[in-house]
Order: sequence, then C-alpha cells, then structure tokens
Amino acid sequence: MAFTVAIVGRPNVGKSTLFNRLMEQRKAIVEDTPGVTRDRQYGIADWNGKNFYVIDTGGFVPDSEDVFEREIAKQVEVAVEEASVVLFIVDVATGITHLDDAMADILRRSTKPVFLVVNKVDNNERMLEASEFYGMGFEKIFFISSISGSGTGEVLDDITALIKDDFELEEEKGIPKFAIIGQPNVGKSSLLNALIGEERTIVSDIAGTTRDTIHTRYKLFQKDFILIDTAGIRRKAKVHEDLEFYSVIRAIKAMDEADVCMILLDAEKGIAAQDLSIFSLAARKGKGVVVLVNKWDLLEKSTNTAKEYEKTLKQRLAPFSDVPILFISAKEKTRIFKAIEVALKVYENRQKKVPTSKLNEVILKAIESYHPPVVRGHPIKIKYVTQLPTVVPSFAFFSNFPDDIKTPYKNYLENKLREHFDFTGVPIRIFFRKK
Repeated sequence: MAFTVAIVGRPNVGKSTLFNRLMEQRKAIVEDTPGVTRDRQYGIADWNGKNFYVIDTGGFVPDSEDVFEREIAKQVEVAVEEASVVLFIVDVATGITHLDDAMADILRRSTKPVFLVVNKVDNNERMLEASEFYGMGFEKIFFISSISGSGTGEVLDDITALIKDDFELEEEKGIPKFAIIGQPNVGKSSLLNALIGEERTIVSDIAGTTRDTIHTRYKLFQKDFILIDTAGIRRKAKVHEDLEFYSVIRAIKAMDEADVCMILLDAEKGIAAQDLSIFSLAARKGKGVVVLVNKWDLLEKSTNTAKEYEKTLKQRLAPFSDVPILFISAKEKTRIFKAIEVALKVYENRQKKVPTSKLNEVILKAIESYHPPVVRGHPIKIKYVTQLPTVVPSFAFFSNFPDDIKTPYKNYLENKLREHFDFTGVPIRIFFRKK
C-alpha cells in the first residue's frame, strides 16, 4: 500500500498552509475563514530522496448541525483510515480547545502513528506557551511554523524514517487525465463519486460546495486514468468572494492539466452562454471534449427527445460540432461508464498520428475533387500535407499562395480530415505554409 500522511485538526489551525509547504506549491486554497477546505486533497511530497502521498482534510467539527461540517467529519475519518501516519495539527495561539480534545480522543483509538504538530510557534514566547500540549499525552510532538517553514524539517525527517527504502510511488506520467468541468450544481462531484464508488467529494445542492481541484486515480476494469473534479465555473460578474475566485482559477488550471474535458450540462436547464464559454475555452486550449448531459432521468421524454436535444446542442456548439454527446444520470449511474469509454476514445484520437503517405493519398484526392478558389487570376495549388509533431493534432498544408486560402476552404479540409481519420471530440489545427 502507498505510504500516506494525513493532515487533520479543527478548522483554522493551518492544515492547508502546511500541506502547501510540503507540496512546495500553493495547491490548496488558504484563507483565514473556517471551512475553506472541504474535500480530501491529495498531493505528493519529496524529502531525503523519498516520496509519499499527503492528504489535506477539512476542519474537524464533531456532532455539528452544519451540513458541510458533518460531511467534512466523514472525510476526515476516511483520511485517517487511509493514512500510514497522521499529523494532528493544533494552534499555539488558541491553546487546547474542546475540538482538539475531541479529535485527540478519535486518534488515541487509532492504531496509526500520530504526530502532534503544534503550529504558529514562531518566537520564544510561543515556544514557552506550547509546552501545555505535552499534557495531551502524544509521544511524538513537534513545534513548527507552517508559514515560515521552521520546524517542518524535523517532522519530515521522522515521517521519512518510517518509509522503507524500497518504497516507490505509482508512476502517474502518461496516464490519461480527465477533468470534470461545468457550472456550479450540475453534478460534477456526484459523477466522480458514482464512478469510483465512494464518497470522494462532498455533494450538496449548494453552489460552490467543491472549492479545490480534486485528483483521483481510477484503476478498475483494466482501465487506468486520473479524474479531476473541479469547482463550478460561473460568469465573472457572479463571482463575488475571493474564495470562489481562487476556486475558478484552479478549475481553469485543471483544464490546462487535463487531456480530455468532460463538460457537464444540466438536462433541465440546457446549454447556457457560460457552458459555451467553457466549451470554447477547452477547444482553444486544444483539449479533447466530451459533452455529458446530466440529470437526464429528471426530464420528461418522448420518442425523439434525445435526437432533437443533440441536434440543438450541435447547432449551438458549431463550428466545432464533431463532439460526442452522452445523456447520463450520475445519481442513477446511467451511462456513466459509457462516458469513460468515450473519453478514453477521445484521448486516443488526440494522440493519433497519421502517416504522411496516407494523409497525402486521401487529402490530395479531396483537393482534386474540390479545388481552392482562384485568387487574382492565379490558381491556388496545395502540393503536400503533413502532420506536425504537436500535442494537439495539427496539419501543415504547403501551397503557392498560403495567405490567400480563406476560412470556408480551411473548414472543408478540416471536415475531410475528420471524415477519413476520426478526430471526434478533438480540435484540429490547420496551417498553410509557402511551399
């Protein structure tokens, strides 16, 4: 089993700050407000030549009436179960609270090694105040400041001492990455949970429940890929709080990281202007795209409902309408695994390399049957085409007047490439060059 360190504690003790310190990047959102972190956030840390997984969790509040605090408590329990070592974070500035005691009671019952980490110890006076935490009865106790990094080296030394020398993390390079993207409340977290068969992320009817981007490795049924759940992307005018601003930035960064974007729509609401913006952003970034119409079970249907719905969607998505559209229900688990099959096919299409000989054989015939228009009395001739060595499928057409080939003819060539070589779900880039 992978060696994993879980960071737990009550709200606002600096768990995410320590997580970011161990990751050496701002991966988790940090804000001086309780309840910012909600879902379990995973990352990989490196120390003394050893790698290990780190889980950041939300602030633990037992027996709470708040819907999110109840769900966070469940997520914390799962993280402790998954962990090889637990870092129990407390705050010297506030001393021992009843929430710290409640968390300590749970951890004392656990068989996992627990390191008590007293945070915000950044001067001698606080070092003196921190001595009260010895009374909590944990064998391993560390005094750190996660903002400045002081004391974190000792914690890492003790963590890596528990890792066997032959332990290696599973390699993630070359594994397809699928980002689940869409507006708030379309069912992104429900889809992730349904696919992996566990409550990986918190689901509620409240917009903005997911804040961080959550990476999950999927290894079932001979399939291996990474799912990225993201915060809902709203129009800029609707983003009022800083927290949501950071969440949206992270969702867009997740899009950069992904190979395929699974864009979720709400079947009852249809496709809105914001969905089109998300779609065109994914296409501009050269990502594979699969459109998933969620909550299909809630819609009243007649014989041709799906066909008409798909036709309307493709009209709205034009000119890039060669995109797979699936009607799913994350709640009922309808066609969700079909969605993964389709995403994997789009991933393959995006990796596709067409041999130059085959490309010229097919495309030059298409050019023969429909020549480019004559410009200023000169016929435009395209003599040769080749695929460029880029991540996004890109093709260079060599011509005597490359600057005079207009968009309609470019669209014709793109359609021929799609017709003969199956680039469904993938944006194609076409360049005209002087022969």
